[in-house]
Amino acid sequence: MPTVAGIDIGSRTIGYVVIDVESGRVVHQALSDSGFDPIKRARDIASAFPAELLVATGYGRHAAAARFAHRVITEIKAYAVGIRHFLPDVRTVIDIGGQDTKVIALGEKGDIVDFQMNEKCAAGTGKFLEIMAVALGYELDEFGRAPFEARSEDIRISSMCTVFAESEVVSLCHAGIDRAAVAKAVHMAIAERTVSMVKRVGSVPPVAFAGGVARNPFMRAALEEKIGVEIRVPEEPQLVGATGAAIEALRAFADEEGENGRFARSAEVVERAGEAHS
Repeated sequence: MPTVAGIDIGSRTIGYVVIDVESGRVVHQALSDSGFDPIKRARDIASAFPAELLVATGYGRHAAAARFAHRVITEIKAYAVGIRHFLPDVRTVIDIGGQDTKVIALGEKGDIVDFQMNEKCAAGTGKFLEIMAVALGYELDEFGRAPFEARSEDIRISSMCTVFAESEVVSLCHAGIDRAAVAKAVHMAIAERTVSMVKRVGSVPPVAFAGGVARNPFMRAALEEKIGVEIRVPEEPQLVGATGAAIEALRAFADEEGENGRFARSAEVVERAGEAHS
């Protein structure tokens, strides 16, 4: 059974998705922490369930290509393709990852119309949330639910610099502000920063939220409030990039094998990869 795969090597997690060439169905998937040596971890994950053709994406894609992956695609392309697998009619994609935020505007057929990407600092990312959660004494999962319990009036975080924001958060707590209210302020600050990116690309519904932060329930609620539309979260928000890379691997495999006369390319098989998920 020939297979192809996509691997998304992010700053916090590694996603791996394998697709059966004949059926176009996902036959294996894995999600792991990146660890202190993400490229070695990624190679180990890929080696455990090898594929005929492996496409890498994410910040570690070029290092992966130098060591074990066959091809690379950008994160923007991977997310544009991957989101169509989970939610075919989506027109705007928000991805808040470990150390960057992406907003992608898509055309009716899934083509990339525009995008914005913040990768210069950790402000407004999953790493920022992790640091703020620690500063407030929350576990990360608990941090995403705490703002719903905020009792005091709304407050604002004036700085999005991680260092200054952490100091501000600690000062607010020392001043006796309800820590759930402070947690809410942190989330709303990130939502405002993200929505400014959404406005720059021109948001068109339906809107999808991907990446690890998509599992944070209050962040989803905050974005919905700011944008004014319901936001969809795919079944596996942290595997969108890897899925997109795997579908691109399927297309590349079909092209290569078709040229060599060993595989009759079928658009139907590639299309099924955009629909099937198991």
